[in-house]
Amino acid sequence: DVQLVESGGGLVQPGGSLTLSCVASGYTFSSECMGWFRENAKKEREGLATIDSDGITRYADSVKGRFAVTKDNAKNTLYLQMNSLKPEDTAMYYCAAQGSGGYCYYPPRSADFKTWGQGTQVTVS
Repeated sequence: DVQLVESGGGLVQPGGSLTLSCVASGYTFSSECMGWFRENAKKEREGLATIDSDGITRYADSVKGRFAVTKDNAKNTLYLQMNSLKPEDTAMYYCAAQGSGGYCYYPPRSADFKTWGQGTQVTVS
């Protein structure tokens, strides 16, 4: 089975940093477009960043310059380094696999991503 498991969320003060991890299993991680999304308390889902099979990254304006998406193909792990966190970054964060090859369509749409993790909560306060 294809599975994604996030970790690394928590409570952090404004201006602080967190690194989220997402371990993938059940498919060829290195060949797939991966993305990070978040969903706030109003259930508004936002696509934050994508990384394609060649390592090309793209970011939403809301996180550009503060967040960085990376991956380690040897460990089947996706990361999201989050710096200069703001209270408005408070949300449930999800990693997702597009499931249609290595190219990431942008902007990322939830409907284009077939596999999702269970989410990890980030609270900035």
